[in-house]
Amino acid sequence: MTTVLLVLHFFVAAALIGVVLLQRSEGGGLGIGSSQGMGNFMSGRGTANLLTRATAVLATIFMALALALGLLNQGTGRQRSLFDSPPAATAPALPAAPAAPAAPSVPTN
Repeated sequence: MTTVLLVLHFFVAAALIGVVLLQRSEGGGLGIGSSQGMGNFMSGRGTANLLTRATAVLATIFMALALALGLLNQGTGRQRSLFDSPPAATAPALPAAPAAPAAPSVPTN
């Protein structure tokens, strides 16, 4: 189930990227979605409305899939956080500091 949702999530993400890149920005951007070259199919305003609605629908589906994937993987036996377990003791221990030399004894006569 998770694999199917992941593949669907990937395709929705790719479609969302494509739809966003098709939109015309204020500065011109890629401007692929403009009315030039579209013939009499749609006006510039109709194309903008279609792309805006498609973006909203794809974004909603993207978020729903992300939440569904998060909820499905919530109960797995994997480690939940890096801070949940103590750090592994794989690093070698530091060598002990050398002992301080003994003070010379002073002979008493």
